[in-house]
Amino acid sequence: MLSKSTTSTKEVNYDLFKRNRSYLTDEHEMFRTSLQKFLEKEAVPNIEKWEEEKYTPREFYEKLGEQGFLCPQIETKYGGLELDFGFNLVLAEELFRVGVGTLASTSSSIIVPYLERFGNEEQKSKYLPKCVSGEITTAVAMTEPGIGSDLANMSTSAVRDGDHYILNGEKTFISNGINAGLFFVAVKTDPKAIPARKGISIIMVEPKTPGFSCGKKLKKLGQHSTDTVELVFDDARVPVANLLGEEGQGFYYLMDRLQQERLLIANSALVVAEEMLKSTIGYVKERQAFGKPISSFQNTQFEIAEMATELTMAQTFLDDLASKHLNGENIVTQISMAKWFITDMARRMSARCLQLYGGYGFMEEYPIARRYRDVAVMPIYGGTSEIMKNIIAKNIGL
Repeated sequence: MLSKSTTSTKEVNYDLFKRNRSYLTDEHEMFRTSLQKFLEKEAVPNIEKWEEEKYTPREFYEKLGEQGFLCPQIETKYGGLELDFGFNLVLAEELFRVGVGTLASTSSSIIVPYLERFGNEEQKSKYLPKCVSGEITTAVAMTEPGIGSDLANMSTSAVRDGDHYILNGEKTFISNGINAGLFFVAVKTDPKAIPARKGISIIMVEPKTPGFSCGKKLKKLGQHSTDTVELVFDDARVPVANLLGEEGQGFYYLMDRLQQERLLIANSALVVAEEMLKSTIGYVKERQAFGKPISSFQNTQFEIAEMATELTMAQTFLDDLASKHLNGENIVTQISMAKWFITDMARRMSARCLQLYGGYGFMEEYPIARRYRDVAVMPIYGGTSEIMKNIIAKNIGL
């Protein structure tokens, strides 16, 4: 029986997986090394258990916080390390490399920045230190049943009542809904606004808010260790002090962080693709058929050569975009290209790699089976591939 972890990777040419990223320094790599050691101890032995339980315990996020891995970008006055976005990229890469605890990256690098950028001093002082420590992880609630990517037509409402908002409505596909200590909820504060997006605001909601509850935990095709739930607001009373920024600006706040979010998703998909190809190369070198390794068959070689080429081109493109993003450049069009192409490439690669594993690829004891399930959603969340193509077409003048 072949090894069930990553299989043999002897004689694999690892130069293929070395990325020339000038924006990463020795400090970034020290951060990576420490994180890898932590995950090897705290996450890898628990992968199967958390997948079966369809939940990653809060204690894991608290330990990440204790070790200084969460929200590395937050200012030191709030308990953070005030590091550049390269550290957020490293955090996402290593979490996706092992395939658990990925919501820590979403919370640290995508959601918390809303509070950093648009929150007032009182809000930041109250919540940011707890985000750094892991006491609070966050979730963003945008999607509603039936509207998909059409956020402007959401129906969850927030009506002002003195010093409170009264929230009513439902949200779905909310990642980290069970563990989250703070929800960033997109609501309609002005249902008559024209255009409709100008009536959207973001209100921060704590879990024990009266009238607010988590609905059922949703059953998913993949990413089982990350919980996904429905949220229900039934006359939920939230202090006006929890409004993020200004009324009517919520849609624009959400759009403000999309370049960074989609860069993270594309980079994470690239890491998953690297891991799938790496383990598959090791497997085909070891697996025997008709008296010789299947790596000697022309079809296998062509499949690997094609995937390696796509991967190398994607690495070069994405690393250039990451460097530009760190320099503050506006690269929305190119990021949309990367998010679409690389997540789609990873999804296609998962099927191609599984095929090379043959019957063993269909067995749960081989990681390719989990990768195949987990990567399926990446061309969907953070903006579907179709939305990315719409953005690209619009921005090139079509």
